[in-house]
Amino acid sequence: MKFRILYTVLLLLVIVGCSKDDSVSGNDEGNNPVDVNLNRQAVGSSANDLLSDNTFNEMIIELVYVEGYEPNETTVSNFMNFLQNRVNKPNGITVEKRSIPSPGETIYSIQDIANIEIAERQNYNTEDTIAVWALFIHGESENNTNNNVTLGSAYWNTSFVIFEETVQNFSNSTFEPNRTLLETTVIHHEFGHIFGLTNLGSDMVEDHEDDEHPKHCDVEDCLMFWATESSAGLDDMLNMNSAPELDSQCIADLQANGGK
Repeated sequence: MKFRILYTVLLLLVIVGCSKDDSVSGNDEGNNPVDVNLNRQAVGSSANDLLSDNTFNEMIIELVYVEGYEPNETTVSNFMNFLQNRVNKPNGITVEKRSIPSPGETIYSIQDIANIEIAERQNYNTEDTIAVWALFIHGESENNTNNNVTLGSAYWNTSFVIFEETVQNFSNSTFEPNRTLLETTVIHHEFGHIFGLTNLGSDMVEDHEDDEHPKHCDVEDCLMFWATESSAGLDDMLNMNSAPELDSQCIADLQANGGK
């Protein structure tokens, strides 16, 4: 592999130009307005709300993909299993999947991604339900260089993007990982950051943050280890049958913050 592969977490994204009028939106019935800005906070800040049933006893995943870049069904099933194993939502987790037309660009900044969400997102937190936005997009990140390629980014407290075209370009060929494995790994890693890992909103029970790679676990075979962001990590996937798991310390952090 020539490229270093990056899964990106943005600790804080400030979106300018949100007027007072677009901070409040009605639900599907047109009443009981909700504050959309509650879903536009820093990554990791809603970890307890996602993990526990203290405030929300149900979760909805709004899974949106550009036409032609839908994640496969096994990937989505793996994602649901990952969530079910970690969150306390007695009323369940629902997935709403739909396609959108191409926005017409080939390179996207996180601001671009956020603007797509602002225009297209339909589900926001309600009294009992926490909503998550997951976008699978064509094109590539503006952060890509000759040596660095971004596969996914967590950018708000309930929002992440997967650069699906890039994932497809780096999978299912000779000396590249299986596409389902790569999709699953990227999604789980980004959601790990939304869960507040590592030291990003879910406090550490024991110190296991990698000093040289902040917000990542220092356990080599953990899903949140920094090497999952390197070409060496991709090479390791060639011999894997499933995505890396969270290690016991990361799981302990989630359990201490209301998760399973």
